[in-house]
Formats: sequence, C-alpha cells, structure tokens
Amino acid sequence: MTVRLTLIAPATSEALRDFRFDDESPLDPAGTARAEAAAAAVPRAARSYTSPSLRCRQTASALGLRPEPAPALAGCDTGRWRGLTLDAVAAGEQEAVAAWMSDPAAAPHGGESLRDVRIRVGSWLDTLPDPTGPLTAVAEPDVIRAAVVHALGAPDEAFWRVDVRPLTAVHLSGRAHRWNLRIGSPLDQGAADGP
Repeated sequence: MTVRLTLIAPATSEALRDFRFDDESPLDPAGTARAEAAAAAVPRAARSYTSPSLRCRQTASALGLRPEPAPALAGCDTGRWRGLTLDAVAAGEQEAVAAWMSDPAAAPHGGESLRDVRIRVGSWLDTLPDPTGPLTAVAEPDVIRAAVVHALGAPDEAFWRVDVRPLTAVHLSGRAHRWNLRIGSPLDQGAADGP
C-alpha cells in the first residue's frame, strides 16, 4: 500500500525569523494568523503527526489538525547552541559552525549531527504503518530537509541545498526505501514572503 505524506513547515516565530536555534518560542501573531488562514488549504488526512516543538504544535492547532506527537520528528538537538542565533554562534565559534555546515557527521555543539537527524527521520518514514488514507505531519524545517534527502537517496551533504519556507507543504509518496517527491508550494500567499 502506498503511503501519501504531506510534510508542513511551521509558521513563523521569532526564533525562525532570527535564524535562532530553537528555544521553544511560540508562533508570532502574524504566523498564527497565516496558519489559521491556510487551514482550508491543508489536505485532509487519516492521521496527522507533529514535531514536539511548540511552534509545530501551535501551527498544527492553527491549521485545525489534531496530531499525534512524533518524537522522531524532533528538530536537530543543537546542544549548547540552543536559543542562540547562528550569527552569535558563528562570531564565537566560526570553525565549529563551518564544520557543522560542511560535515554531516559533525556535532560540535554537543548535540546531534545532521546525519543522525536524517537517519532518525528516514527510519520514521520507512516504518510508517500502512495507512488508511493520506498522512500529514507538521515538522521542523530541518526535519523536512532530512526527509527530502532520505526520500531522494541523496548524500547527506545535500541537506543544506534544500530550502524549506514557513507554511509550505512537501509531498512524499511511496513506501519503505522507495519514495517520490512532489515539491511543495505555500499553503497561503503570505508564506512565500517569509524568511
């Protein structure tokens, strides 16, 4: 049986706008409003899932979804960088940031490597149960990047070549170890102008 999964990136939050490693900040008012406006565009699903982050849970709620929590869809554990902006980390740890962005196995922050994220997300994808209908998941941008890299069988280095915008949907179909990708589009017009 073919799995049909729509991955939706969360709406904007202060952390997302500031390029800050997730600090559990809520959606900003504009992000909430855009998600609520986009609710009618979300494909109906037999089951839905969400990353455990606050912004993903709030996005799912604003979209009218009642998702199951999916710990495997958690964003990358960025260890001691959590809550800091990329610019702040780069100013103090330029070599560490360069290593993290060029080597998928690197985890200079003491958290999780991007390769580990791709393996975790790929395992979740490949073990989804046979569905009774389409599936939806609101997931962090890095989780969606990892899912796309896994689905295409691309090298882990391709992670940074995938751009995931707020409130966009990426569609995967297939089953364990064989996926097809349909590139996403904004769920609402305003999302195309976000960070």
